[in-house]
Amino acid sequence: MHIVFGIAASSRLWEKRKEYIKIWWRPGQMRGLVWLDSKPKKTRPSDLRSLPPIRISSDTSRFPYTNRDGHRSAIRISRIVSETLRAEKDGEIRWFVMGDDDTAFVADNLVRVLSKYDHTQFYYIGSLSESHLQNIYFSYNMAYGGGGFAVSYPLAVALEKMQDRCIMRYPGLYGSDDRMQACMAELGVPLTRHPGFHQYDVYGDLFGLLAAHPVAPMVSLHHLDVVEPVLPNLTRAEGLKRVFEGPVKLDSAAVMQQSICYDNRRKWTVSVSWGFAVQVVRGTLSAREMEMPPRTFLNWYRRADYKAYAFNTRPFFRNVCQKPFLFYLSTAGMDGGSSNRTVTEYGRHVGQKQSHCRWKMADPSDVDRVVVYKRPDPYMWTR
Repeated sequence: MHIVFGIAASSRLWEKRKEYIKIWWRPGQMRGLVWLDSKPKKTRPSDLRSLPPIRISSDTSRFPYTNRDGHRSAIRISRIVSETLRAEKDGEIRWFVMGDDDTAFVADNLVRVLSKYDHTQFYYIGSLSESHLQNIYFSYNMAYGGGGFAVSYPLAVALEKMQDRCIMRYPGLYGSDDRMQACMAELGVPLTRHPGFHQYDVYGDLFGLLAAHPVAPMVSLHHLDVVEPVLPNLTRAEGLKRVFEGPVKLDSAAVMQQSICYDNRRKWTVSVSWGFAVQVVRGTLSAREMEMPPRTFLNWYRRADYKAYAFNTRPFFRNVCQKPFLFYLSTAGMDGGSSNRTVTEYGRHVGQKQSHCRWKMADPSDVDRVVVYKRPDPYMWTR
């Protein structure tokens, strides 16, 4: 319980968004607060048991806000780390972690990442937007709060002492994240980037980004209300819950990690994104190509093309015969015949339309499911 979460939320969306928090929050094992702009209309007893305590943010009307395109709620949200520090002073605290009410954290991976850093020093850890234009407009030195960011305890103490004065100097900034970064700059603290924090400033299907996840522990997912459900034919909450109650519990370190294999007899390329999906592609595609996210998603700026991403991407397929056959997570558990082996099953996506292919090789459409056996390795990121 050395990590304290500060979760930004709005009473208007709380009834829906709280369901996302319930999926990843562990009552009694985690520590943190949800910060709302006003009291929620109704609170169920079950919510009190399954969610972090709720607090109402303090009044920010004394702070000037002059940005015509934004909303002054950004000031309230930018102060959540400082307000959480003031509210949570008991016990040893090493890190404050900021997130939104539509952010899902993989807690064990967050611990793995933060344990690599000296919490007694000044650290500001997070990641960028997927949109190159967003990073240009705001900053390539700024952590995006929806994807989550971590602030070491001594840095949070230093921030709390000066943040209100700092905010006064930046009335024209748009949001909360740029205000936070402005104060970090005044403190002389740069952003330490980690690719496991995901803002997901995209629209559409996250498949391409999740199936080609960076070689790093997945720490967070954001914009769950904006993108399509993680798993097809399920609601957003149901899809997220299936991943968290199965693979994340079984082997959180390996979630979304990609393994690329080749079936030489059938001439197939097989990509396993553990705990999420399997792709079977006709022909031999190089690992260099398969590890590059296919564009199943749309840019945050609708008129922008593929050059407006902050990373390399590729077309979903270049030839109709190489359109991937997709298999999504259906079940996850421990193998009954082995005490230390997970078994995950992936069912073929029945809603996927395949074009006629004239290539004379084995047809993946004959495969209905893929079963993957794997031994958990909780220390894979410490070697």
